Amino acid sequence: MRANRPLAWLLAAVAGWNLLTWTMFARNLAEAHAAGEDRPQGYWIAHTGLIVVNLVITAVLAGVSWRSLRAKG
Repeated sequence: MRANRPLAWLLAAVAGWNLLTWTMFARNLAEAHAAGEDRPQGYWIAHTGLIVVNLVITAVLAGVSWRSLRAKG
């Protein structure tokens, strides 16, 4: 199977962007929690869940991109 290199690079760029934005969001969320921001517990749980799910998606995109870029052909 021939790898589609431009698509692989696009996936790598999306994975990088996701990593940057979701880690920044995680840091901001952690800082808000540490500062005692008054939010319901569901807010913290839901946003932490979003961060985890999106970082898993980022890892999958990075893995697909990596395998595609390393493919021969």
